Amino acid sequence: MNWSDFYKSLFLLGFFSIQTNAGEGVKIATWGSVEQSSTHSDWYAQKALDGVKSTCTHTDLESNAWWKLDLMKAYNVNRVTITNRNGCCSDRINGAEIRIGNNSSNVFSNPVCAVVSTIPEGATYSYPCYGMKGRYVSVDLPGPTAQHLTLCEVEVYEEEDLCEDET
Repeated sequence: MNWSDFYKSLFLLGFFSIQTNAGEGVKIATWGSVEQSSTHSDWYAQKALDGVKSTCTHTDLESNAWWKLDLMKAYNVNRVTITNRNGCCSDRINGAEIRIGNNSSNVFSNPVCAVVSTIPEGATYSYPCYGMKGRYVSVDLPGPTAQHLTLCEVEVYEEEDLCEDET
């Protein structure tokens, strides 16, 4: 191999390494099905997975409002990303709990990955879950106070294992 080929190979290796976004993880939220505790008007649970950050889910005014994603099998979740709404009521997300686990009938029994203290209007925040394993990812507003849960985008990532043996 001559020096020209060597540098071309080095360039291509660097280019493809950048394109893989190492450490970003694999987005797995779009592979599942969703539901929520109630639906206000046409603000369906699926809108949190549509890839459009300006469309949102919205529950009715209720206590213990929740949104749940069924990933169809258990994954080691690396992080969950949530986009908050623009306009009014951006504080509705405050105090929400992100949970990951295998209980499908009671989302509140699954372990907590993170608690959302606040997300500014229209912003997207990422919450590390450090490989928590579970089939169900939920976001809930716990407690007896009636509240609306509104989510504009939820993304769930599994850590990409580039060294996994496929044998």
